[in-house]
Amino acid sequence: MKLFVILLLNFLLLFAYPQLGEAGEVADRLAAYPNWNGKPNISQPNTDLIYPKWMEGTWTATSILREQIAPLAPEIVTPGFEKNKKYLNQPFTFKVRFNPQKPANPSILSLASLSPKQDFIVADRAFNGENIAQAYLGEDQVLSVKVSADNPNRQITFLADNNQLISTITGRSQETPNPQEFLTLEITQQLFQRPSSIYLNEVETTTNYRLINRHKVEAKQVTAIYLSPEDPDYFQAINRPVAVYQYDLILNKTTAKK
Repeated sequence: MKLFVILLLNFLLLFAYPQLGEAGEVADRLAAYPNWNGKPNISQPNTDLIYPKWMEGTWTATSILREQIAPLAPEIVTPGFEKNKKYLNQPFTFKVRFNPQKPANPSILSLASLSPKQDFIVADRAFNGENIAQAYLGEDQVLSVKVSADNPNRQITFLADNNQLISTITGRSQETPNPQEFLTLEITQQLFQRPSSIYLNEVETTTNYRLINRHKVEAKQVTAIYLSPEDPDYFQAINRPVAVYQYDLILNKTTAKK
């Protein structure tokens, strides 16, 4: 189950909300791949986050694992790393959607491009999370997905057999090099809770989205897995990633709006 949870979280993180960051930070991170020797220094998210207008609507997403690396092998290898190899170059398809919404938090209006009368585009995280989870785990393994009412960066996926995946975004940065491109970098704490045990780690997700045309978006994504302090190998790894995965993502629009 840990193997599926790690894969699941990687794709859930694709559809969290990006916000503005320091220019060049995320691009530099992607340019350094796969030589990631530590965690990025990014700020905590504190608002609902905004996608470009061209992301509005419902999309069929296809995600493909292209490469996986265990930087600290053979000393440290994450659970299921070898089994993940069977997913290389295998497409997973699911629906996602992004909806217009009025600003509910006044601090959002500090973004120069927004006004009180202007809609902004946000991900439908419950819808997206449930569709992604079902694509990877199977419909019978996913009961529901709930987004916290008071924290848009916290999400719980309720799974079969009283299992839960709780993910909380603790850091985020974004860059917009041009109107057809945006880059995001996020750190998420993951807690996989079973009736008899708890599994903890952190995941970094760094993504470059490109608008191909009004019906198609493509992205390159890299995710890195970090051990939690509770892991017996934590002090050997410290803040170095123990697994790194690189994906291609293709979004094809199915409807203009929700």
